[in-house]
Amino acid sequence: MPSYAADLTLAGHLADSADAITTARFRAIDLEVRSKPDRTPVTDADTAVEDAIRESLAAERPSDAVAGEERGGEQWSSGRTWILDPIDGTKNFSRGGPVWATLIALVEDGTPVVGMVSAPLLGRRWWAAAGEGAWLRDNTGSRKISVSGVSALEDAYLSTTDLNTWTEYHSRDAYLKLTEACWETRAFGDFWHHCLVAEGAIDLAAEPIVNPWDVAPMQVLLTEAGGRFSDLSGKPAFDTGTALSSNGLVHEAALATLQQR
Repeated sequence: MPSYAADLTLAGHLADSADAITTARFRAIDLEVRSKPDRTPVTDADTAVEDAIRESLAAERPSDAVAGEERGGEQWSSGRTWILDPIDGTKNFSRGGPVWATLIALVEDGTPVVGMVSAPLLGRRWWAAAGEGAWLRDNTGSRKISVSGVSALEDAYLSTTDLNTWTEYHSRDAYLKLTEACWETRAFGDFWHHCLVAEGAIDLAAEPIVNPWDVAPMQVLLTEAGGRFSDLSGKPAFDTGTALSSNGLVHEAALATLQQR
């Protein structure tokens, strides 16, 4: 297996530069917020972060492609492509909530091989590279992480992002069946619940609608943590529009429940 250590180091430097921009603009009185065509918000911090990362990648990895939420680019089926979400959780960021992060992934021939998730206001950063394990840094230091050992849905801890999206994009009834089958449910949302699955704090994170840049780092993070990442049909892919993260042990049972419409 090739080594992605240098790419992972670069991803860390890119996250450092992103954190410097986002923390400086967080709760700024002159923060500019506008709505995109899909009615989701974008701030001047989103575009500034993506522009800064693209500039660094142009210098450090000039032969690699780049795809980002704000500036576009959608080719990652072949070659090397960096996929960027400058601020995942922009609604939280724009409202002054602390739960948001910069997401960076390196995808090689369609498969994520490096993932970086940096949430500076939470004081947490998660990262992984193929063959290198999954890691977390918080106020206690850095440590290798792994998923939980919960093996039954009735003992599982489940999270989603927005319950209303299940009505529009999948099945609210199917998701409610899953909540009823699980021990505990929350809506940590966005990047956070996938990372919590990777570190073993919860067991399942399900989303009926995602963009590739929302979850590209999560596939390698979950896999390296010993878990499983797929879409809601069970396909191990980050770019089909849905997502299910788990410890692996409860994955099939969750998929079966969500397919009951």
